[in-house]
Amino acid sequence: MSWTKSVYSTMVQEIAWDSDNSEMIVTFNNGSRYAYQGVDEGTAIEGSKAPSVGQWVNTEIKGKYDYRKV
Repeated sequence: MSWTKSVYSTMVQEIAWDSDNSEMIVTFNNGSRYAYQGVDEGTAIEGSKAPSVGQWVNTEIKGKYDYRKV
């Protein structure tokens, strides 16, 4: 099952998880969207609830998962 959650962040607009491709999709406030490959749903849920979503993306996702611009 896939889902999308709007988040309150100065850097991130929403986090989505695509169950078909096991990807977490991050939409940034500047309009860019990136799909991070191999992220499990639990990790995506954790990110959507992080106190600082932008900081969480920077420390837990960027540089740890392959990604593509969507």
